[in-house]
Amino acid sequence: MSRLDMNKPFLPVRIAVLTVSDTRTLADDRSGGILADRITAAGHHVADRAIERDDADAIAARLSQWIADPQVDAVISTGGTGVTGRDVTPEAFERVIDKRIEGFGELFRMLSYQKIGTSTIQSRALAGVAAGTYLFALPGSTGAVRDGWDDILVWQLDSRHVPCNFVELMPRLREHLPPAHD
Repeated sequence: MSRLDMNKPFLPVRIAVLTVSDTRTLADDRSGGILADRITAAGHHVADRAIERDDADAIAARLSQWIADPQVDAVISTGGTGVTGRDVTPEAFERVIDKRIEGFGELFRMLSYQKIGTSTIQSRALAGVAAGTYLFALPGSTGAVRDGWDDILVWQLDSRHVPCNFVELMPRLREHLPPAHD
């Protein structure tokens, strides 16, 4: 299904990685590490990497910082997408998203269902666009990070993917925003 047109140029994307956790540090953040490694291996740039506790205000503030940074094209988070009281990543994302990418969560859960069955219903994975920056929220397990990257994002963040991809839309993501003044 996924196919690359090798006649098209590869355009690297600058991606920030956010791990949402009350207990992880950069030293033991396996999911964030796997994601950063896969981003680099695909030819993209890890623009920044951080860990935020399960706090909607802190997550939204970090997202807003990266959304405002012209050196960040996309943010991928891992963690906090479940249904427990401390899982607030989707709520934080909703505070900053201009437009949701509805199909992302649906596709993630469909692909996940093939591997973990009905347990996938506990995931509130989602995606959207905020002021021209792509935002993707994945669950915190290493398997979920691999599935989200390997089965969806590696393709949609590759400018050579046909018939279409997120990268080719990047120049048009800010069309609704007022022009920036120098």
